[in-house]
Amino acid sequence: MTPAVSLLDWLLIAFTLAAAGYALVAAFAPRPRTPRTAARDGFEPVSVLKPLCGAEPHLYENLSTFCEQRHPRHEVLFGVASAADPAIAVVERLRADYPECDIGLVIDARVHGKNLKVSNLINLAERAKYDRIVIADSDIAVKPDYLERVTAPLADASVGVVTCLYHARSVGGFWTRIGAQFVDAWFAPSVRITHLGGSSRFGFGATLALTRDTLDRIGGLSALKDELADDFWLAELPRRLGRRTVLSEVEVATDVIEASFGPLWHRETRWLRTIRSLNPAGFAFLFITFTAPWLAIGAALALSLDGTVAGLVAGWAAAAGAFGRLVL
Repeated sequence: MTPAVSLLDWLLIAFTLAAAGYALVAAFAPRPRTPRTAARDGFEPVSVLKPLCGAEPHLYENLSTFCEQRHPRHEVLFGVASAADPAIAVVERLRADYPECDIGLVIDARVHGKNLKVSNLINLAERAKYDRIVIADSDIAVKPDYLERVTAPLADASVGVVTCLYHARSVGGFWTRIGAQFVDAWFAPSVRITHLGGSSRFGFGATLALTRDTLDRIGGLSALKDELADDFWLAELPRRLGRRTVLSEVEVATDVIEASFGPLWHRETRWLRTIRSLNPAGFAFLFITFTAPWLAIGAALALSLDGTVAGLVAGWAAAAGAFGRLVL
């Protein structure tokens, strides 16, 4: 006997089709391509600002990648709020291991607003020597050509900020792998699709490269001192002045270190709350971007509606979406 197909079944199949389409576009959409510029455009002097707080796992390994840049003239400024911060020992080790790198350490307890990371950055920016500035979180690892590639677009006066996507590396067991999946299978694809659709309303702490002129025009980092989503606003404020955000073709690596459910849940829900506050309309449709549950529902419908057109559609949608996820 052929199973009956209900309106609810068709609704679920429609969501499965949407999720499958999303997964396929995310997998096969063209990656960002930074416009080609003259080689010299990436070799203007650069100040790298690295706010630190504590000695997190792999801190030395991640920070060392910024000391191994091929860029001919750059400084790396590390900042902490306390002389007792264990990250200082890591910075001193970097100084010993990379004597050829211009490494600065700023210990400054001044607080400028509610956002302590921004307070750290304000204290660092006061010591920066150069007019090109790159801000990158402490858990980021990069390749040796990173600085020249992410700063080259700044030669175009219409560019306000250059930012980078990132892929995740799990540091630990099961829950860090789940967190890495959240980044690689949900976050990064959602940004690629947003960018493909023509939007650039984003900015990520993995990399924010800008000029001192742009920073001055938005009122300096002090303009962000009370903002929760400081990464977003550092790119948004220049956009409001007519300066573009460029999503670089460079992808960096970030560590996921939350080893248990509680810290991971806290991090991801905080991220989702931030999205809701910045883009309520987009947040309302996020449920489609979590493709795995919809593809599982599609597979279940294919089995329960076997022998029907609806079952065939559900099965093909689930298979196509699963293929897209495997490619990601």
